[in-house]
Amino acid sequence: MNTKDLLNKKILGQTRKAAQDYNMIEENDRIAIGVSGGKDSMSLLYALSLLQKFYPVRFELHAITIMSGLNDFDPAPLRSFIDSLEIPYTIEETYIGKLVFEIREESNPCSLCANMRRGALNNIALANNCNKVALGHNRDDVIETYMMSMLYAGRLQTFSPVTHMDRKNVHIIRPFIYCKEHDILGYANQNQLPVLKNPCPYAGKSKRQEIKEMLRDMTKNNPDVKSNIFGAIQRSNQWGW
Repeated sequence: MNTKDLLNKKILGQTRKAAQDYNMIEENDRIAIGVSGGKDSMSLLYALSLLQKFYPVRFELHAITIMSGLNDFDPAPLRSFIDSLEIPYTIEETYIGKLVFEIREESNPCSLCANMRRGALNNIALANNCNKVALGHNRDDVIETYMMSMLYAGRLQTFSPVTHMDRKNVHIIRPFIYCKEHDILGYANQNQLPVLKNPCPYAGKSKRQEIKEMLRDMTKNNPDVKSNIFGAIQRSNQWGW
């Protein structure tokens, strides 16, 4: 088995394990996938399309892209690829980016922008009769969110593998929680997925990027740092873990 096949098998295996460990996918689910054009969402879309072929229960997929109104983002390559997978695709135009960055000129825009985009995604998912929304958060995102919460908010907290949004009666699932970021990057590259540049003006300048770089430095001296943090989260019995 070559390197590409090994990585494909690894990503699909970890995705299936997460889905089964946390009962993310049930019979006749209609799952909306938030597709930003980044490596995580494109890889998740592709992995779930493959998982459909052999998963023990039947489920449907619907891809959704929330346009933020920022420049330099053309979803045409995404549509071409998603059409080739024969997955329904909705592109929703919004002014979230203009509101956050130009009208309100938020000094810390990431949280507000993310919340507004998630709200729009959930609404479009429900409008298309989807009962679940899949997000491309990976293992590194789990760890970084935990560290951000601890260092910047004074709380021990991260997101759950599965979250039920009571007001909208939709479940948020994160099938990539066992997948490492660098593996997902390799997966996207090897399968020639159409990954687009992030149009966000704060890309690479956020608090998350600071945490990412801090963890990178820490692992130089202790390669087990991330594994230890992730293990602590799993053993905490909090947040649905």
